[in-house]
Order: sequence, then structure tokens, then C-alpha cells
Amino acid sequence: MSNIVAIVGRPNVGKSTLYNRLTETRKAIVDDYSGVTRDRHYGTAEWTDRNFTVIDTGGYVAHSDDVFETAIREQVIIAIEEATVILFMVDVVTGVTDLDDDIAKLLRRSKKPVFVVVNKVDNNQRLNDASIFYSLGLGEIYSLSAMSGSGTGELLDEVVKHFEDEPENENQLPKYAIVGRPNVGKSSLINALIGKERNIVTPIAGTTRDSIHIHYNQFGHEFMLIDTAGLRKKTKVKENIEFYSVMRTIKALEEADVIILMIDAVEGIESQDINIFHLAEKNKKGVVILVNKWDLIEKNTKTTGVFEEQIRDKIAPFTDVPIVFTSVVEKQRIYKSLEAASKVYENKLKKIPTSKLNDVMLPIIENYPPPAVKGKYVKIKYVTQINGSSPMFAFFCNLPQYIKEPYKRFIENKLREHFDFSGVPVQIYFRQK
Repeated sequence: MSNIVAIVGRPNVGKSTLYNRLTETRKAIVDDYSGVTRDRHYGTAEWTDRNFTVIDTGGYVAHSDDVFETAIREQVIIAIEEATVILFMVDVVTGVTDLDDDIAKLLRRSKKPVFVVVNKVDNNQRLNDASIFYSLGLGEIYSLSAMSGSGTGELLDEVVKHFEDEPENENQLPKYAIVGRPNVGKSSLINALIGKERNIVTPIAGTTRDSIHIHYNQFGHEFMLIDTAGLRKKTKVKENIEFYSVMRTIKALEEADVIILMIDAVEGIESQDINIFHLAEKNKKGVVILVNKWDLIEKNTKTTGVFEEQIRDKIAPFTDVPIVFTSVVEKQRIYKSLEAASKVYENKLKKIPTSKLNDVMLPIIENYPPPAVKGKYVKIKYVTQINGSSPMFAFFCNLPQYIKEPYKRFIENKLREHFDFSGVPVQIYFRQK
């Protein structure tokens, strides 16, 4: 089970700033106006060797205060259902508001660990002012400044204590998760593959209630299929469909070995698809891209190549990924997606003998050595594969600190060219000889 930390709270309390701090990115837009964040931001973070996913529930732009507050409540409810730990963020400058009280009531009824995070505490006076948030009745408060980072370490020390341990050897079968935006055809694909109406399929986004695990054993393939449609039917769900979908997808993504990312041929690859792709890459998962509804596209001899090139441009730099064009309704090439996923899974587990690695890679390195830096030459003498859940290689050399990113990409490309790691992220380390 993946560990998800959801940041909830009313607008303009600093949720996106804290998200950027924890994930060490500048992905979430930060502004002093409420409602700036429309997309749900999610990324990976690490503390004391524990990896976890952080979700910024973001602001919400709506036309009236009533709808605005309703949307925030809905996001809190979803976070309570799906997150491992909830960070309830408040603002020491404005103090306790009616909306803070409203959110606190929801959180008090939950059984999830809740941390009251008082933001903008950057001096002793504000530290004293923060004590007012004990009135929310949610236990200990954690004062910090998301802008400067002070206080985040103490908070994370307590947060990781509530994480769930990863189950060991839960199931030896490969796990393939089918992910994608709402109404792209995930449940239809499952039904077509297993030959049953196992999942309810409608053209309305939000039909599938939970991610569903299916034991697949047909046509020489045996694995666990995970349908991550993950959209619970809720009243006035509106934009929160995407938020709920993301949380479900992240859980399934971290559990799976290979991600089958479905995109809509009509709409093309969009920002949420790219976010999920890169999240899979960061989590060292195998990836297959499945372009559905291909029957709806007017085609000529160049259409497939152009579409594929557009996808690879958007997912760069990790572009060595199988792309399958299909129509689930017409049952075109649906089994090819399983063949591609099985091949990617094999690539993920592939082990290259050390002697073969050195026979292939050392002559390439000798012909194309790393560029000299400050008159010093880097000499790579030996390469070996490191044990891990995905391909990792250690290159031993005299001056690893002088090897730059372009040369690392060159080495990765040569590994892929000679050993076929299609669909799998490859990690490369240069170490002191």
C-alpha cells in the first residue's frame, strides 16, 4: 500500500508552498490570490529513507462562495478516504476562521492521522499566536514556515511514524495497472480482455467506484490486472473527479510493476497523462502507452508516426516506451497491449552478466570517453549491474564527480541500444574506482 500525504485546508494558507517544499520542486504555482491552483498537484517526497506521495488539494475557482466551500469540503472528504496522513494547514496571521472550524469537524470524525500545520510562524510572537489552533480539537499543532522551511523537519519526523509498511511478497504474479483520465476506456479494456462485463461501463465519467484487482490467466499470460478507474459517484463531484482519480491512480501505480497508461486519441496526451507518466518513471515502474479510440481518427500513411512523435516529445527525456494504437470498441490490438506489458515486465527484471556488460560497454566508452574537465580525464574501468527492482548500473571510474548529465544520457542510450530496456527507467551511477 502506498503512503499518501494530503495537504488540505482553505485557500491561501500556503498549501502549494508546503507542497513545493516537501517535493523539492516549483511545480505548484504560488500566489497571494485564492483559487490559483486549479490542477491537482502530486509528486514524490522522501524523509529518513521513507518515500511517499504528496498531494496538494489546491484551490478551487468557482462562481459563488457556497459552491467554493462545498468544493473544499468534498476534497477534504476524499482526502480522508484515500490518504494515509492528512496535513490540515491553517494560517497564523488570519487565525481560526469559520471554514477552518468546518474542516476540523470533518477531520475530527475521521480515523486518519491528522496534523494541524500552522503556517507563516516566522517569529516568537507568531509562535505564541499559534496556540489558538488548539481550539480546533485535533491535538498537537505543528508550527512552521513553508516559505523558509523552518519546522518542516519536526513535522515530517512525526508524519513518517504513521506510514504503513510495504507488504512483502504479497503476490508473486506481475501486476499491471491500467491508468488514465476519466472516460478514456479503462473499464471497457478490462471487459474486452476478460470477455465479461465485469466492470460497469457507461459514457459518464465516475462510474467505477474502486480500483479492481482481476486475476488474468488466458492466452499464455498470467498476471494481476488492476483497473484504476477509481472514480466514486458523488453529487456535485465536478472537478474533484480528477482529484479522486489521481489519488486512486497513485495507490495502484505504486503497487503495480507495469503501468498501462491509456490516452484518448481524439483528445491527445494531456498534462495529467504526462504527470502520471513521470510519476511512474520516478517510482521506477515499467510503462506502456495505449492510445485508445484510434478508430475515430482520420488516418493516412503518416498519421501513426506523427502521433507517436508528438507523444515522445511530450514525455521526453524518457522516450524509450512502447506505444500501442488500439480501439477497445473494435477490439483492435488490445492483446498487443498485454504482449507489450509482458515484455516490459521482462525488461524490468532483466539481469545482464557482468562480463557481457564490460565486453559491450567498455569499447564504446574507449571510443567515446567522457569530456575532460579542467584538464583532467575521466577513465571508466569497470561496469556492473546492481541488484534492484529495476535496472541499475554502476560504472567505476577515477573521477565520477566530473561526469555530466549529457554523458549519462549517452551511456543510457547505448545500454538501451544493446540490451533492450524498452519501457523501463534505467538508473546509472558513477562511482569511485
